[in-house]
Amino acid sequence: MLQNVTATPARRSLEFGIYRDGDNNLDAIQESTLSQALRTSRSDSRIEFTVEDTTRLRADGDAVVSGPLHTEQYTIADGDVSRVHLARAHEMSSEANLARFVAHTLDNAQASGAQTTWIDLVDHGGGDGGGLETRDGRLMSMPNIAKAISDGVALHAQEHPEDAGRSVDGIVANQCLMDTMGFADALSHAGVKYLAASPETMLAPGVPSGVAHAIASHAHDPDAMAKAIVNDVMRAKYDAGELDFGPAAAFDVLDLDPQKIAHAERSIKRLNDDVATAARETGVRGAVRQDARSIDGMARFSEATSDMPWRADRPAIAYYEKLASDARLSDRVRGDAKAAADAVRSLVLSHRESDDFKAFGGSDYSDAVGPTVHLPTSRRQIDPWADAGVTETDNAFYDAVDEDAMTRVIT
Repeated sequence: MLQNVTATPARRSLEFGIYRDGDNNLDAIQESTLSQALRTSRSDSRIEFTVEDTTRLRADGDAVVSGPLHTEQYTIADGDVSRVHLARAHEMSSEANLARFVAHTLDNAQASGAQTTWIDLVDHGGGDGGGLETRDGRLMSMPNIAKAISDGVALHAQEHPEDAGRSVDGIVANQCLMDTMGFADALSHAGVKYLAASPETMLAPGVPSGVAHAIASHAHDPDAMAKAIVNDVMRAKYDAGELDFGPAAAFDVLDLDPQKIAHAERSIKRLNDDVATAARETGVRGAVRQDARSIDGMARFSEATSDMPWRADRPAIAYYEKLASDARLSDRVRGDAKAAADAVRSLVLSHRESDDFKAFGGSDYSDAVGPTVHLPTSRRQIDPWADAGVTETDNAFYDAVDEDAMTRVIT
């Protein structure tokens, strides 16, 4: 049963939910997202954090020790932790559990008078394959993540009809590879306005919780907010002994306006369909396939294995611009490609990328602007982990834009 809520005069600017799944090897290192939140709350009283943390860690005096897996729920505001509840470990990759957390965060937003609500998802991620890793190594599917957010909004509205207009304004994906067209599309259909994410694998602890300050400071100026978020992420440095490292090789904030998303869908579908038709002509299939192979996929680090599905996740804008500039293709296809690139670019409120990401051996991400699209260039790259429950093709976006038509051309 959700908590009773009594409306209070507006006091907070932002309710920032941190949903941290620490039932894996990231538990210890990503715990710092919570200490970051505590520090942020001390200096910015406009923010309240609603936390659900499944972890093996617990405080023992001034020390942090490991113990049984359990779930902690609490709020952080004004430098204090309150409303603490301890429970058996929740299944954080459960759609129902995430929905309850979203509803609980919205309850707290109503109680605190918050003007806006964001949710930070903290765990492993796998692009359109999903995120929030389960204990057996599977991922919660990307469509189910979006549906859980939508269900949580509906649950809050059902319990509190006087506040039925409240929704989740933004998602911070403190997970790898979640800056994708598929995830953006699913979140937009769930009513989310913004996505802050990286197209590449991230280095834990990842997105600093201090981005909540950037959001609270620019609640009514999306462009300034997006720029501040990206700056916070790309300027962050974590200490790894002799090497300081940043959490991301590239990072974006996307505008998930439904009209922009629908326009991007139509533009990409038109391109995919026209490429499939044009591929019947001599030389076209080879040209399109060559263009796709010229754009590096993600997982651009030496330890990446050839079966990783994300090696087929290519920056959409870079690929479409490549097609648009290819004189071997017809004016129609080139025009379609330019329109698709422009439509995807319109979603990008702010971005930054590295042309020499030293943490990945100096890998170049100068083309990693905006979301990725699943573009396998060999049959081995089409859902190689599907048997493990990780599929990047079983989602509404892939079907809506006829991405399979493009896949048949380039594989």
